Amino acid sequence: MSYISWDKKKLVNLEFALNHEVLRTNGLGDFLATTVIGCNTRKYHGLLVVPQPHLDNNNHVLLSSLDETIIENKEEFHLGVHMYPDGVYAPRGHKYLRDFTADPMPKLTYRIGNVVLDKELIFSASEARLFVRYTLREAAVPITLRVVPFLAFRNVHMLTHENHDASRKVELVKNGASWQLYKDYSRLFIQFSKAVQYTHVPHWYYNMFYIREQERGFFEIQMKQGDSVILSASLAEKNPSAIKRQCEAEEKKLLPQTSYEECLLKAAQQFVIRDAQGTRLWAGFPWFGSCSRDIFLSLPGIALAQGDEKTFKEALDYLIDRMQGPFFPHRYYQKSLYFTAVDSPLWFFYVLQLYEKMLGKDKKDIWKKYKKPMTTILESFIAGTDFNVHVLDNGLLYAGNRDLALTWMNVFAQGKPWTPRTGLAIEVNALWYNALCYAVELLKVADPKSALMKKWQVLADKVKIAFADTFINKECSGFFDFVNSNERNTQVRPNMMIAAALPFTPMSEEMQKRAFDIAHSELLTTRGIRSLSPNDEAYKGISIGNHSERERAYHNGTAFPWLIAFYADLSVKLFGKTSQPYLEDLYNGFEVAIKENGIGSVSEIYDGNPPFEARGCISQSTSVGALLYLKYLIDELNKKGGSK
Repeated sequence: MSYISWDKKKLVNLEFALNHEVLRTNGLGDFLATTVIGCNTRKYHGLLVVPQPHLDNNNHVLLSSLDETIIENKEEFHLGVHMYPDGVYAPRGHKYLRDFTADPMPKLTYRIGNVVLDKELIFSASEARLFVRYTLREAAVPITLRVVPFLAFRNVHMLTHENHDASRKVELVKNGASWQLYKDYSRLFIQFSKAVQYTHVPHWYYNMFYIREQERGFFEIQMKQGDSVILSASLAEKNPSAIKRQCEAEEKKLLPQTSYEECLLKAAQQFVIRDAQGTRLWAGFPWFGSCSRDIFLSLPGIALAQGDEKTFKEALDYLIDRMQGPFFPHRYYQKSLYFTAVDSPLWFFYVLQLYEKMLGKDKKDIWKKYKKPMTTILESFIAGTDFNVHVLDNGLLYAGNRDLALTWMNVFAQGKPWTPRTGLAIEVNALWYNALCYAVELLKVADPKSALMKKWQVLADKVKIAFADTFINKECSGFFDFVNSNERNTQVRPNMMIAAALPFTPMSEEMQKRAFDIAHSELLTTRGIRSLSPNDEAYKGISIGNHSERERAYHNGTAFPWLIAFYADLSVKLFGKTSQPYLEDLYNGFEVAIKENGIGSVSEIYDGNPPFEARGCISQSTSVGALLYLKYLIDELNKKGGSK
């Protein structure tokens, strides 16, 4: 039996089936995403979702879904399922489902009386192309398979409605048809490996959950027991005689998903995007794009832990080429780059430290290749730069104002940053100290006569002294999360844990242990580290409600899997090999999550309250990266003897 599989009892349960989603990508930004029964429940769902560079370079849903009908002796059995308001589903094709398996591709098996039909989804690894293979395993008499494509041609973030601009024209091609609903969109081609009959009947379908789609007509093909036919949905016309061969070639490229670790490795591969722009990591599917902070946080697990130096270096090159002063692009939206992240430049130093440690790289080589961006970052921050980022007389790094959210807690609600953390943020200043110390360490080997070495060392020494004076909360033996002229914020957040876990930390060992104890007792869950202690009156343990309510909860109790990497680093730093059993329990505890929500991957966030329901993106690079990094740490501890 497949590692991830369900039988009819689970699949006919809509509460179960609609909360388990399938994702497949191709390393170019194209993907398919839907539920395991093929019922779309998000506006981000679709069978062929692709960037549209001539429009806005965002992802757009071209092919929303395919509805199949089996016609036997003139009786029709509809296999599709769509969600409408008030809990209405029509048709209810999931009642015919017998099995679902995920390895090596999503496969649905339907049974209607004596008829058994397999439907397999194979997403190309090299182009925007979906193969759907239908195999009639059992049938007492020949049947007709009708396939109805539902087209959307819309941005994944937007809805569409009936309009006169949508073209009703169809162009017939060999064994199929093609459409271009709006100007500047890519043309969609649907073709079959065998001759089919196409009937053009364009209709709008109203009030589907999240989207209104267009049925453009239908294809019909005759099948008998043992027959197999393959549908190809792509952006270019293909030779139908090659569809079967090309589908089988793509099938051979599929990575297996027969274990927990294989699922993580396959999920990790799906985030790596290689195209004409370069190599980068997608933050999460199905709606996030590329973000420098997420790239830095993901690379240790997704690239370095796998010994993948090529992806690591290419991803850094991509970000360095797009630097604006000391800042890396924080996000990409509507053809514009945004740089509002004060910590991203400092995470750059952190990943270089891990690059040296995990792959055994030479300090001289690292400095030679990356000295320009490192120097630009440090010297720009010292001189003062955009977003009110500047160094105080005591060496600490100040950033932001009331209208900006420059740390990872950057959610906006009702037009304002919900957790601005303006001023001196604890983890930002620890990252600042870590960056200065690492640059000095590199210079001691690569260029010991450099004037910058002494300058940065003096500054690092000042930061270490000021850090303790500024961030220790003596009243409760804890830490201030951020400090400015108006506030010393006492909220218990994971940022003090990040500060303690860094390779060079301005915290004493006693401070590190205190940070660990607080994180362990108040923030640790089986699905990540809470963003706020449950003891805080602002804590929100469940991330539900309207958009504003979810945004407010996002950094006020929600658990983030990516923070586990720093919890683990701090555990190893303080307790050595004795931490191994606890880290193994934490790692193994996520195996259940692999078979939930975005199957084969790990979600972006989880509720802070039990039972720690998954929320947000169904597949997040930082989450997967953290678990692969945790597995790396466990393996390294296994190689060591002794107790610490």
